[in-house]
Amino acid sequence: MATIKLGARPKSIKHTVSFPMLDGTQGQIACEFKYRTRREFGEFIEKMTADIKPVEGTAAIHAAQVEQSAKYLGEVLDGWDLDAKLNHDSLVQLVDELPAAANAILDAYRGAIIEGRLGN
Repeated sequence: MATIKLGARPKSIKHTVSFPMLDGTQGQIACEFKYRTRREFGEFIEKMTADIKPVEGTAAIHAAQVEQSAKYLGEVLDGWDLDAKLNHDSLVQLVDELPAAANAILDAYRGAIIEGRLGN
């Protein structure tokens, strides 16, 4: 049984995220998430949603969603095991090409912070 020590916050949380690939197989990405307390997560979400600007047109809406998701991922990830360097361009490419991966990463992070769980 693990000893609980309040105030000993980790710098990051490691977790392998699984998601469906476009070809029907399962993909996995080993992620290192930035640790936030639940309160810090609430402040983070407020900051992220304050930047959302309304757009019109299907293409513009999708482009804005890709950019917003990439920005969000950049704020929650400290690292990953992909062969691409973790930066804005690779995050945009991930969100654009593998939306299920991006959604799974975002869900896993939210679950870890809000619910205290990291399950596949």
